[in-house]
Amino acid sequence: MRSRRIAGRTLLITAVTINPLAVPAGATAAAAAAVYYVSPNGSDSAAGTQAAPWASIAHAQSVAQAGDTVYFRGGTYRYTRANSACASQTAKVDAITLNKSGSSGSPIRYWAQPGEKPVFDFSGMTDDCRIKGFDVTGSWLHLKGLDVTGVPQNNNLNHESWGVWISGSNNTFEQLNTHHHMGPGLFIQKGGGNLVLNTDSHDNYDPNSSGGAGENADGFGAHIAAGSPGNVFRGCRAWWNSDDGFDLINAYSSVTIENSWAWRNGYIPGTTTGSGNGNGFKAGGYGGDYDAGAVKHTVRTSVAFANKAAGFYANHHPLANDFFNNTSYGNHPDFNMLGVDSSGAAVGRGNLRNNIAYTGTLTSNMSGTNASYNSWNLGVTLSDSQFRSVSTSGWDAARQADGSLPVLPNLRLAADSTLIDKGTDVGLPYQGPTPDLGAFEAS
Repeated sequence: MRSRRIAGRTLLITAVTINPLAVPAGATAAAAAAVYYVSPNGSDSAAGTQAAPWASIAHAQSVAQAGDTVYFRGGTYRYTRANSACASQTAKVDAITLNKSGSSGSPIRYWAQPGEKPVFDFSGMTDDCRIKGFDVTGSWLHLKGLDVTGVPQNNNLNHESWGVWISGSNNTFEQLNTHHHMGPGLFIQKGGGNLVLNTDSHDNYDPNSSGGAGENADGFGAHIAAGSPGNVFRGCRAWWNSDDGFDLINAYSSVTIENSWAWRNGYIPGTTTGSGNGNGFKAGGYGGDYDAGAVKHTVRTSVAFANKAAGFYANHHPLANDFFNNTSYGNHPDFNMLGVDSSGAAVGRGNLRNNIAYTGTLTSNMSGTNASYNSWNLGVTLSDSQFRSVSTSGWDAARQADGSLPVLPNLRLAADSTLIDKGTDVGLPYQGPTPDLGAFEAS
């Protein structure tokens, strides 16, 4: 591999052999991708190289093309005002707008320099309206390894501000740490095919919300319009958010949440003082009303514990969501399948298989659900000895080197647990003759 400088672009050029029969007539080999660097002590008039980095993501975006990578060096990138003025106290403004798209197979990458921690700190912003830290309107972008913190709500006329707001499609948000915002840490408003991967959202609290203190600061939100399927949360953690961990209310396109954890939501962060709703996974609903446009969501292989309210909550959803192989511990209740029918009456809604509910209040609103092969309807006796550990500590441990969740003994089945091989095949991988119950398949 060798590199060249062409018109300010650092090109990484790899020798390849091209089969002429594989290239359509008139086609040419794709242009080599460029690599740029940004640093808190850089200059936007510099070359954008590792030795002479730029200072801002805005400048990097103005240059980067599909397939390029922008590395952010460690340190703090501080923001004190948005990139436009507030038209009113209820208007929305952005600190960072990512509106240039990559392309399929060639995203624009905004990545942390490996081994370094770039922090985007918005706590000093004074704009007197609703603030988005990152406003991602572009598509085919990949953000990785960035720390996003401190988006404020500077008046009490609005519900919330947002750490990361998404309206583009086919983006990847990987290994982000989004926290201490006065509103949701990461919020998908529209767009399909977005993947939120191995990302944490925590300690979000909205004291100035017009809806009441703490009522709107979720860890993750996905309130997606119709026609935008394929949004996925995978390997994510949400804790100590004043409202819910994951909230899919008003989503008209299906969302999947998998291999994710939610705990201690519904409290003022770091305390046991109740605040907002406090559900771990709020899977849908339309404000309590029946809606014929409802879609089915899926929550699987996930864990909820010690939330103020439900671990897994249907939230008046009009149709049955899929809840497969989840573990709920010490919630109130663990599974609340409150749905609504076309007449507006409360009914149970949900397809539940291979789930564990232990301690707290186990279930509510189950009448009318399609529930079988769960711990509460298999006649098995639950006790702490069924698990390697029932500790509620350590869940915020450092992630593995590839960003995946830490491997903990907590709420994993003991070697002699009677919950092993008690499930039924729902299309997820398993070992042994039949699936185990809960989020963690015993090895």
